[in-house]
Amino acid sequence: MRHRTMAEYALMELREAIIMGELPAGTPLRLDELARSLGMSISPIREAVRQLEALGLAKHVPHQGARVLDFDVEELRDLFQIRLALESLAVRRAAERFTDAIAEAAQGQLDRFDAAAALDDVRESMRAHTDFHFTLYDASESPWLVALIRPAWDRSERFRPALLTSRDGPQERHRAFDQALLEACAAHDPEAATAALHDHLELASVIFEHELGGRGIFDA
Repeated sequence: MRHRTMAEYALMELREAIIMGELPAGTPLRLDELARSLGMSISPIREAVRQLEALGLAKHVPHQGARVLDFDVEELRDLFQIRLALESLAVRRAAERFTDAIAEAAQGQLDRFDAAAALDDVRESMRAHTDFHFTLYDASESPWLVALIRPAWDRSERFRPALLTSRDGPQERHRAFDQALLEACAAHDPEAATAALHDHLELASVIFEHELGGRGIFDA
């Protein structure tokens, strides 16, 4: 692989390992060990770790190197407030511009999500979920808006496996909100789309009830 492609591959592998909890919070990201495990030189690994720092998944500690960031409940609140503002704007615009072709593509991603969930394949579920949402956000026809959404989305991805592996309600509600979001966009109903998105994001209040101290994710 070309150097850039190797760095992109390393970033994908390390990002998913952090999100899945395979590299827990506080884990040192030692370049030589990561290079050996991924079968490549240190140079693309170094570039991938820099990107992890930019995404807020890792932090450089002076004289120690990079480490996986700890869970921070206040950061979680801040992320979801930012996501609500940006993604609400995106789905409103998407609902005004939605086409049958976009609706078909988005439904295909939800079908892919269902197939992965049935196999308990959390990695593929997360990929399909991301592809579904960005199919909607791309429909806003605002590259700047989508570019602003991406960092907050990537940073909050590490909290998502808790939702996708939940049982007794939250995962089923999450899937229903995604379907409602798609149907609202297809019906060109911006108000219903933003309501479905809000309910979708507010599920974090249930998943992280203990960490949030029983307060909702959007509570002041």
